[in-house]
Amino acid sequence: MAIPYGRQCIGEDDIQAVVDILKSDYLTTGPSIEEFERIVAEYVRVKYAVAVTNGTAALHAACFAAGIKPGDEVITSPITFAASANCVLYCGGTPVFADIDKRTYNIDPRDIRRKITSRTKAIIAVHLAGQPCDMDEIHKIADENHLIVIEDGAHALGSVYKGKKIGGLSDLTTFSFHPVKPITTGEGGMITTNDEALYQKLLLFRSHGITRDASLLKEAEGPWYYEQQCLGYNYRITDFQCALGISQMRKLDCFLERRRRLVRRYEEALKGCTNVITPYQMEGTDSGWHLYIIQVLNHDRKEVFEKLREQGIGVNVHYIPVYKHPYYQENGYGSVHCENAEHLYENMLSLPLYPLLTDEQQEFVIQAVKLIL
Repeated sequence: MAIPYGRQCIGEDDIQAVVDILKSDYLTTGPSIEEFERIVAEYVRVKYAVAVTNGTAALHAACFAAGIKPGDEVITSPITFAASANCVLYCGGTPVFADIDKRTYNIDPRDIRRKITSRTKAIIAVHLAGQPCDMDEIHKIADENHLIVIEDGAHALGSVYKGKKIGGLSDLTTFSFHPVKPITTGEGGMITTNDEALYQKLLLFRSHGITRDASLLKEAEGPWYYEQQCLGYNYRITDFQCALGISQMRKLDCFLERRRRLVRRYEEALKGCTNVITPYQMEGTDSGWHLYIIQVLNHDRKEVFEKLREQGIGVNVHYIPVYKHPYYQENGYGSVHCENAEHLYENMLSLPLYPLLTDEQQEFVIQAVKLIL
């Protein structure tokens, strides 16, 4: 695709950072991991950060640390990548889908309230496209019902909610470092928290449930000794991935500013287009703009999609409502219906947005959209 919807931004400094680690003593479980965790934790102003293999692993680890188990229900959004719900299934829990807000496309707190039962254990709030959810209302609901709040911040590294960066507002927040995300480590993810007990659970879960920490051991047979204390996974990230992440973090604010500038150009160019609904930004928030999602009106979305693709413009659709996937339909979700989510899905289209998108490429996209719509 000549102009993809998203693309990584890798410079010579990033490449050199990885090469330096490849020439070093540690390729994994080395010092770059803790350094990357520290840099991200400081950036989002949180006490603890745990780096893992990918964003899905981060969600799985967060659900484990939150104590999700068979019989528990976790409320989340249907307009998200499947991992936001799959992570609940991995722990034996049951995802419950609350409808979205028509304006923000994020989970609607009013429907969260309607979906709470005696089995509800947690809420997973997904910051779609980098637009923060209504966290004040979500926290209020959680406090009233003694629920854990996990934020899926895969799109939201650098996003701001009422003056605070996404990452330290709730019990747990997860991030993704897939190539199209705000920064990349190739694959990679992270969980942030201010709770030391949750942090210790995350560390165990990331590495087979094994610890060598003398203060945590049940026995102490010798300096070689370690213990498996829970059933964890091998979700360890490599040092060369974290070296790339460290290098990328130095440029994150520049990446975000470029994304925001491109969004302002889209907004200005499309504001007079009556067949387009542009994204809404909630007051008191500053989106990181991982995606630029429009709604197509009075046209067949599939036809618009195909016409733009024919011109080399890599538009995409984010996302198919999770419960519409065959796996979910075949496993108890056949009767689930979220009216706002389904209406959005029928009309939504993601336009190209990434730091390396040039003004000339964006203008080409804008003119193509205007011509078709």
